Parts: sequence; C-alpha cells; structure tokens
Amino acid sequence: MTALTTAMILAAGRGERMRPLTDNCPKPLLKVAGKALIEWHIDKLVAAGFKRVVINTAYLGQQIESYLGDGQRWNIELRYSHEHTALETAGGIKNALPLIAADPFLVINGDIWNDWDYKQLAKLEIGSVNAHLLMVENPPHNQAGDFAIANGKVLDRPEFTFSGVAVYRAAFFTGLQTGKQALAPLLRKAMSEQQVAGQLQPGQWVDVGTPQRLNELNNQLTNSRD
Repeated sequence: MTALTTAMILAAGRGERMRPLTDNCPKPLLKVAGKALIEWHIDKLVAAGFKRVVINTAYLGQQIESYLGDGQRWNIELRYSHEHTALETAGGIKNALPLIAADPFLVINGDIWNDWDYKQLAKLEIGSVNAHLLMVENPPHNQAGDFAIANGKVLDRPEFTFSGVAVYRAAFFTGLQTGKQALAPLLRKAMSEQQVAGQLQPGQWVDVGTPQRLNELNNQLTNSRD
C-alpha cells in the first residue's frame, strides 16, 4: 500500500456568508482557537506524512501566500495555484494539476474543520474508481443530505453530507476544458457510471460557513484547552 503524499486545499472562495469577517480577510485565514482554519489542515497533513500541499487562491489570495509562505516552517513544499477569478471546485483542481503532479491525491475544502486523523486519509485506497468521497452525518444546516452510500459506492440521492474531503485520480479532471467548472455535475455523472466510491467518516466535522458556526467552534476549542 502506497500512502498519499500530496494534497490540495481549496481556498479560492469569496466567503459571502461570512461577511463582514471576510471583507478584508480570506475565509481560510479566519482563526479558531488562535489558529487559522487552513493551518489546522496543514498541521495534520504534515503530521500524516504529506510532503506537498497545493493551495488554490483567488479572493485576497496574496494574503494567504504571505501568511503561510513556502512551507519552510513545516518542512514541506507549499505551492500556490492563483486564479484571476475563482474557477469553482472542479475548475480549480483542473487548473492546479501541473502543481499537484501526483495520482491519486487528497483534496480538502479550506473552510471546514474536523478532528480526523489524517494519517488514515493518507492510507485511503480508492481502487479503480476516479473519486472516493468522505461523507458525514447530516448537520443541522443540511438535514436532507447530499449523496448516499451503498456497497461502498456513492449514489446520487440524499442521505449523508459530502464533507468536502476526497481522494481523486488526475484522470477525473484531465478531460475538462480549462475554466470555471463546478464539481457536483462531474460527480453525478461519475456516480451514474459507478465511478465514485465513498465511506461514512466518524468524528466531528464542521462546515465553518457562517460567523455563528465560526464562533461556536472557537468557543468549543478554546474551552477544551482550559
């Protein structure tokens, strides 16, 4: 079994629901318990043995690069895929493939938080499919869910919530045209072809999409340290 060593963190979004907090700060740099959201991911990726992390940026992207640097403080290779305007998830991954230069690779939404062991993510085997999605129990703000899981395959019917964490093969994106591309239609087509696997991931997961959820998570993590 070969462990994954390359990950991409999606960090190009505008964060409209987070305004006014994101008027002058990109959402991945918002802090919980004194640490930027994106740093939580990088720290765990490094601890899990990942060697290269690619971050796509658009809105206030220079702030992200200035804050994180080139990866020296983690002793990893940190690369940036800059987008003039946000290319959405699939378009952003497609654009970053030359920097990712790995197959398969891990992708993480930069605006989530979880308590997962990324060493286990590094060991994910996706077999012959093109994508392996990590699903979670539905949070209050997405009670209907996104997709279902049956016999290890992800189906296009609501049951669980897609966590924004997945392992992909490069071939899943290479056929796309360059430019703005949403991920959901691509996933749904692949699901109809039995090309998406998945699993229900235990543990805590938070979509830090609003100031209220950011504040709740910050209070939780800060109090747990006291």
